[in-house]
This record gives sequence, structure tokens and C-alpha cells, in this order.
Amino acid sequence: MITFLSGGTGTPALIRGVRQILYDSEIAVVANTAEDLRVSGGHCAPDIDTAVFLFAGILDTGRWWGIKGDTYATHNYLPKVAGGEPFPVGDRARAVQIARAGLLQKGLTLTEAVERQCRSLRIGATVLPMTDGDAALFVDTGTERVALLEYRMAAGMGAEVRELVRSEPPAVTGEVRAAIEESDAVVIGPANPAASILPILDCAGMRDLLRDTFVVAVSPFSGGIAPDQKDAALMYAVGEPPTAPAVSRLYGDIVDVFVQDIHDPDDVPGSLRLETRLMHERQAESLAWDVMAVIRHAVS
Repeated sequence: MITFLSGGTGTPALIRGVRQILYDSEIAVVANTAEDLRVSGGHCAPDIDTAVFLFAGILDTGRWWGIKGDTYATHNYLPKVAGGEPFPVGDRARAVQIARAGLLQKGLTLTEAVERQCRSLRIGATVLPMTDGDAALFVDTGTERVALLEYRMAAGMGAEVRELVRSEPPAVTGEVRAAIEESDAVVIGPANPAASILPILDCAGMRDLLRDTFVVAVSPFSGGIAPDQKDAALMYAVGEPPTAPAVSRLYGDIVDVFVQDIHDPDDVPGSLRLETRLMHERQAESLAWDVMAVIRHAVS
């Protein structure tokens, strides 16, 4: 069993490669919920949905967002009836979000609601929210606070990020704790730490849990490739530049093997150098084999 700490688009791409090696039943995903928010009455949870859609075979892997072939009739009609949304939500993806909001309204926890939707979609993997508590993260632009997802999807590229603001970190769920304790290893995927991974690590009990587990972390940054401006701004907001050494510092002593790109001119002492670009499925599978080889050697 391998558990992934997942957010953004890089981790799902890596998981797609791992699915060529492991059965879905051998994969657990702990999804970031810091970007969750209500959109037109639905419960929008991008990192949960991306994992669910991936294992259901319906993910739009061109964007790593939403359902492939989805339509946008509802989104496009909203302005005609004095409505609107900060970013487009597909019709079928909206159905998933409306259904989840309904389950939550009935009193189910987020973990229970996601598990029920996974059963409905006949998903064999385990998809878990990092917490059932409020983990919303907001971007302070100096003039207002906006939800993290709204910043990432709708803010201009030059939007200022002064700091990331959140409430008291919630605790990991018992289901997350059990999944990690039963796993042979945990993989921190190549996602922006500020937006996707630190919110998971900051959940009460998570770092202590990972110190007792074999952890492989893959850096999302390579010094030879300029990062997205918003990704860079979010990293600077947590006091670090968008580089592999910065990622290593943010993760600290929970990581046993740190993976950085083979072409990265920056140096993390003791890191494992691999090809980490995930431009297509073949690259994802190659990186997956390399990561699994490290894990098998460590736990054998």
C-alpha cells in the first residue's frame, strides 16, 4: 500500500504512472482541502475531485481539472439570470459537487461523503480528505482576502500575495491516520508546497505520523524552468523562493528521500536526481517506476 499526499496537477500525473505498477486497491490518496469552497451551492473540492475523476477514468488529463468532454451550459447561462461564478464549473462536475453538498447537509462528514461518491463511481482506490475540519486557506492581497482557489483560477497573474491566512489547523482524521499507518510508504507528490502540501502537513498530528513512516518527496520545481507566477508568489508568501532547496527546507525532517529533477542546477545535499518532468504518460510511468524502486529497496 502506498499513500500519496496530493494536491495540484503534478501529483495526479504521477499517480497515473503508478497505476501502471500497482492495483488501485493498493493506492490511497490524502487530498488537500485548503482550496475547498462553495460555488453556486455545490461543494467544490478540486484536489478531491481530481483524484476521484482520475480513478473513475473521467478526468480531463489535458488540464488535470474537471471531467473530460464536460459541457458548461449552466455556467454560461448564469449571467443571463443575474448570476455568475468566479471560474467555470462543468455540468457533470457540478453534479458531483451538488451531490456532495447534499450529503454534507444531511450530516455526513466530508470523509463519509467522499467515500460514498467513490462507491457510486466504483473506485477501487482510497480517496481521503486530509481533514473533516475547516481547512480553508485565503490569500491576503493587501486590499482583500480571497479564497485560495479563487486566486489560483481567477486572479490576474500580477495579483499581489502578502500572506496566506487560515484558521487554527484542524486535525487529521482517523481514516487518514489508519491509511498512513498501514502503508509501506508515503509519497509527497510534485505539488506547490505553499498551496497543496503544507496545509496537509500542518494538520495536527500529521508530521508526527510521517516521522514514523518512510517518506519520499518529489520537488515540483526545477531551477532550469521558470515556475508559474502564481506558484512563485505563493511560495514567497510562506517565506521561501520557488526552488527545490526551499521545498526541502519546508518539509524538514519528515522526508527520507528527496527527489529533484536531474537537470536542476540547484543542489539539495543527498537528494536523488531523477527526470521529474511529467509532460506525458510515459514520463509519469518512468518516474513512478523509479520511485517504486526506491520504496521497495527501503522496505524490503
